[in-house]
Amino acid sequence: MCGIIGYTGTENAVPIIVDGLKRLEYRGYDSAGVAVMNEDGFEVVKQKGCLSALEAMISIKPIAGFMGIGHTRWATHGEPSDVNSHPHLGSQNKIAVVHNGIIENYRQIKERLEQKGIRFVSQTDSEVIAQLAEYYHDGDIVDTMIRTANALEGSYALGIMCLDEPDKLVAIKKDNPLIVGVSEHGNFIASDVPAVLAHTNRVCYLNDREIAVLTKNSVEFFNMDGEPIYKEPETVTWSIDSAEKGGYEHFMLKEIMEQPRVLKETIQSVLGDGDNRRIIDSLDVSRFDRIVITACGSAYNAGMVAKYVFERLCRVTVEVELASEFRYKDPIVGQSTLVILVSQSGETADTIAAMREAKRKGAATVSVVNVIGSTIARETDYTLYTMAGPEIAVATTKAFSAQLVLLYLLAVSFAKKLGKISKETEDRLLSDIASLPGKAAGLLKRIDPVAKYAAGCVGCKSIFFIGRNIDYAIALEGSLKLKEISYIHSEAYAGGELKHGTISLIEDNTLVVAISCCERLYEKIYSNVEQVISRGARVLFIGNCIKAEPGEQLETIELPEINELFAPSLSVICLQLFSYYVAANKGLDIDKPRNLAKSVTVE
Repeated sequence: MCGIIGYTGTENAVPIIVDGLKRLEYRGYDSAGVAVMNEDGFEVVKQKGCLSALEAMISIKPIAGFMGIGHTRWATHGEPSDVNSHPHLGSQNKIAVVHNGIIENYRQIKERLEQKGIRFVSQTDSEVIAQLAEYYHDGDIVDTMIRTANALEGSYALGIMCLDEPDKLVAIKKDNPLIVGVSEHGNFIASDVPAVLAHTNRVCYLNDREIAVLTKNSVEFFNMDGEPIYKEPETVTWSIDSAEKGGYEHFMLKEIMEQPRVLKETIQSVLGDGDNRRIIDSLDVSRFDRIVITACGSAYNAGMVAKYVFERLCRVTVEVELASEFRYKDPIVGQSTLVILVSQSGETADTIAAMREAKRKGAATVSVVNVIGSTIARETDYTLYTMAGPEIAVATTKAFSAQLVLLYLLAVSFAKKLGKISKETEDRLLSDIASLPGKAAGLLKRIDPVAKYAAGCVGCKSIFFIGRNIDYAIALEGSLKLKEISYIHSEAYAGGELKHGTISLIEDNTLVVAISCCERLYEKIYSNVEQVISRGARVLFIGNCIKAEPGEQLETIELPEINELFAPSLSVICLQLFSYYVAANKGLDIDKPRNLAKSVTVE
């Protein structure tokens, strides 16, 4: 969840690292720090708080060097503080380390080193790595990192500098992302591609327990036996512009507005001649009698929507599991089970563990991910890529929409292969899906009613989202989006469950957001709307089949007509905008909501 960048080359490392940290700040922002190596040894500046605090400190205490490492922290062990910030140094000031992950056996290592007289200064598990590496170091940094990594239990992505080998920047990873960038003026390590895009689009993806050794002119890779391995740099097709705000006040709003393009490109990757089509065509679905979708957060909500689509079209049992629970429940999966894993980053720790558990039990695995070369993308049997490009805001929008449409297309393909739908029905469904980008674009041209209504909701203490059938599934995402960025308590409920307890929470001026895109269930959800209005609630009614007239307690927002199975792709845009404008009117840091990070790479 923390962000790492390192550089060695012919230019001053500090501005390069600080700029890279800005592009990684979505990964962690409790504190930040930079360490550079020069003729005086290590110079370190680190500061609690947002990155601007670090920049201010560097302006007061300038540092410079041609090699350095930087870090934005999301605190796990030890409170946010200057001392607990990275980089960490060994007690002899010979080794500097930045770390993303959790070291599970750090207490045992710390106690052992303390018994040898080594003094620790922070509360973090990460300092253990610097101290242990320094203790092991005998002149060969690769050997040092092999010994150190073999002693660590848990997850890590590491950037290391050593005074005894001042020309080398070393990196190693296990269960956390780390890439190596190659450029003409130097070489990079980073947690994510956007950190280096201003300098290079040529990157190598480290696999677990592979070691990278960078100098200003070369990059070498080694396995845990110290043997050289070869990696060919891949070309990233994202442009630097895609990781910039482009004139928008927030990345989240920019990414909401990019959804028509993202939908179009993701759809084309299946309906055209892209890799996604080839992979979907190659899937033999007849051997599966059950589908399990597992994910976390918004990706889980995408799975909940997909459950309705798969079951309706394919007539196959679909279960949706939280990855954090799947990994511990001894799941009943086997060779006749298809497990679909959904993750924007492809590095979500719980989803990785769920994937490996499913594979261990013999299930086939398909991933829906956004990041090429990510752990989940590499390890699943089949990988489908969303075409969202870099998503910077912590609260996902465009990546979620891309996940949805890719899952729709997968369901339609499965249904046709299983003989559950005719060619005519398949064509009609695909035509409906292909219409989504245009309808999304039209919806985004009339956002004023959503913004206006959201402005009056700033003082709400609690907001409820209701829907029925697939509308309930997307209500889950609307509720999550609101609480993520506005810090207003919200819950999503199936409309029919209101009378089973939830309606007791409704009082004067409680806000209820109701969704209605299932015309066959309109009277049911409208009955729920009437029930809450009669108890004093205000209702924002969103849908494409609304017949009720607006009133003092009822505001309506009309959505474009679409097959109810695919309506969540339009409903969610309205819900995203509602959440965004509520948070914007509260003056909150929308792109970096408190206590959250973009990629949850730890438990």
